[in-house]
Amino acid sequence: MQKKLRPRHITFMAMGGVIGTGIFKGSAETISLAGPGVIFSYILAGLLLLVVMGVIAEMATVYPNHNMKDFIRTALGERISFIIGWMYCFMWLTVCVIEVLAAGSFLQFWLPDVPLWLLSLICGAFIIAVNMMSVGRFGELEFWLAGIKITMIVVFIILGACLLFGVLPSAHTPYLSNYVQHGGFFPNGWMAIFPALLVVTFSYGGSELIGLTLTETENAAQVMPRVVKNFILRVVLFYTLPILIICGLIPWNQLNDQSSPFVQVLSAAGLAGSAHVMNFILITAVLSAANSGIYGATRMLHSMAVNGEAPYLLVRTTGRGVPRNSLLLCALVLLGGSMLAYAAQDSLFRLLMAVPGFVVLIVWITICLAQLKLRRRYPRKPFFTVWGFPYITGLTVLCLCIIAAVFLFDAQNRISIGVCLAVLALLTVWSLIKFRANQN
Repeated sequence: MQKKLRPRHITFMAMGGVIGTGIFKGSAETISLAGPGVIFSYILAGLLLLVVMGVIAEMATVYPNHNMKDFIRTALGERISFIIGWMYCFMWLTVCVIEVLAAGSFLQFWLPDVPLWLLSLICGAFIIAVNMMSVGRFGELEFWLAGIKITMIVVFIILGACLLFGVLPSAHTPYLSNYVQHGGFFPNGWMAIFPALLVVTFSYGGSELIGLTLTETENAAQVMPRVVKNFILRVVLFYTLPILIICGLIPWNQLNDQSSPFVQVLSAAGLAGSAHVMNFILITAVLSAANSGIYGATRMLHSMAVNGEAPYLLVRTTGRGVPRNSLLLCALVLLGGSMLAYAAQDSLFRLLMAVPGFVVLIVWITICLAQLKLRRRYPRKPFFTVWGFPYITGLTVLCLCIIAAVFLFDAQNRISIGVCLAVLALLTVWSLIKFRANQN
């Protein structure tokens, strides 16, 4: 818990949590739902994310040395803070289990005889070891891990654009034909962009991780507005441009979900060893996302322990400021996830897949509600404010609530959402008992 994170660390850590399996593999699902027009789903979600991130930056300029959960506690009280804090930890630990299992499955491409649970366990041990570093070294490593996949996306965009417009020779130069053929730009109708928002929200989840870095960032109040503005633009571009390239080079209805769309495009380009290159990128991507996830979970657990919302043992840190006991708890969860994969790999993945997207919506809604309540009683005037208050923030809350409602009635995610609602109900009952006892 030391102020050693720099702006580039913060940006790449948040991007590390965002740019992962959602773009490298999940883009196949979003394209199948809406065709090339899915880019509007990413843009719409990006606008909602812009408001959420702006809200965090605004409150950071008013409440120094506070993180995202502190804002929620100040605005909405200890019960809501307690519930959201534990839900956020639940989300990140779920993501970490999924990412570690994915990393193990990618390693099996090169090590097919090694069992998945063992490879996943090794990946989990690596992530825990990284998080034992001082926050400065951790931020530096995550900067390079995230940098690998960001570089890969940039190279992919340039290579794809050259193939799309005939700059590089290929058997067939599609130009813009695949955008207008095969049903057009909106083959399933323009309303299809809304079901795709469910997957897109999962993809963008993790951006709010910036809100947990505030207490470990030098001059957070001055740094955060600039970081947020640059971050949003990069995230939207790193999602929309690759998807435009993919849909331009391969007809949307010819993509399959057996492999990454990136692999399919690189293979179609005849790039030698593309499968091995892409497999390496996928491994770094999921490890980077898991790395950011463990950071988010441990910092949230530490923050909750400081406020008496989690066992006080979780307050303890190492001499380098690492929340030791929180990290140990996360390590036990990763161990359990690896062991569960031994018995039920496929069903476990399907069960956990939709959890992060739904919880992210709840967290984003709560962050916006915190700003709506706090703005009128700020202790000082913020030098950065979200435009159009309270209408823009209120409209964002409304849109996020609608997406969450659609999520609830999506048959494909019924089991996952059931798990989320069960955890939410359990935490609500726990909070009522806990804080009633404290009051007595």
